[in-house]
Amino acid sequence: MDSSALDYDLPPELIAQQPAEPRDSSRLLVYERATGEVRHRRFRELPEELTHDELVVVNDSRVIAARLRLRRPGGGAAEVLLLEPVEEGLWEALARPSARLRAGTQLGPVEFVEPLEGGRWLVRVEGEPDGETPLPPYITEPLADPERYQTVYARDPGSAAAPTAGLHFTAELLARLDVERVTLHVGLDTFRPLTAPTLEEHRIHGERYAVEPEAWERIRLAPRVLAAGTTTVRVLESLAREAPLAGRTGLFVTPGFEFRRVDSLLTNFHLPQTTLLALVMAFAGIEETRELYRLAIAERYRFYSFGDAMLIR
Repeated sequence: MDSSALDYDLPPELIAQQPAEPRDSSRLLVYERATGEVRHRRFRELPEELTHDELVVVNDSRVIAARLRLRRPGGGAAEVLLLEPVEEGLWEALARPSARLRAGTQLGPVEFVEPLEGGRWLVRVEGEPDGETPLPPYITEPLADPERYQTVYARDPGSAAAPTAGLHFTAELLARLDVERVTLHVGLDTFRPLTAPTLEEHRIHGERYAVEPEAWERIRLAPRVLAAGTTTVRVLESLAREAPLAGRTGLFVTPGFEFRRVDSLLTNFHLPQTTLLALVMAFAGIEETRELYRLAIAERYRFYSFGDAMLIR
């Protein structure tokens, strides 16, 4: 599949700069795969769209304060985005300006140990990360409350970006649903754009996940499962293929994929040329997804991390 099939044009003003307030006031586009029916709702109405026996599975990973702003000896700025720990004190990170950094350099609490491919570095960090919440680059307005880039159920620190489909939930809404948790720490693969002319040539590094045995048993036996977010899908479909309950998943979901445990998908509207959009196309259909995105743009839905949501059934 040509990567250009994941392109679309988005008016810049539809890129959400601030989260909806309250969280569950965001809009919800509902798409029924069996009939092609589309409904326009509010996220707080999600329980009315689910069956009584539907289990909602969320990703409870918490975003770490992973963006470290540093100063080079000559006075120039440098920035490190911690992606995931390798061992005690040692992290894989994105760094810029990567070409001007050298192994052995110490900038504040960060020592640059070894350059890796794609602007990544192996870095050593003194103590616990104490930086800023790493908002995506397309969000240019400051966020007054960093907790708004965390889900209300986030508990296990480890992500470099939020599992954004979960940002719409409130504690009150969760209380009306049957909910189970999994953990996938969002890293480079989730937000990195495609790097090859075809989907088949794109390579992903994999991300860390963990699921409690009791949680997987509930999920495995549930009559229906709604996956809240693409990261949740990757965990569930990895386990459905007999992956261990903890480890790394390099599962790359593209059109033609056979879904074995996910019956419904809750997701935000994603950037073009990303693996996230490829996963949505795998679940809803290529042309169907293109049409849904055209409709969302025409109806002035808000896009990306702080944007609105879509429920695909």
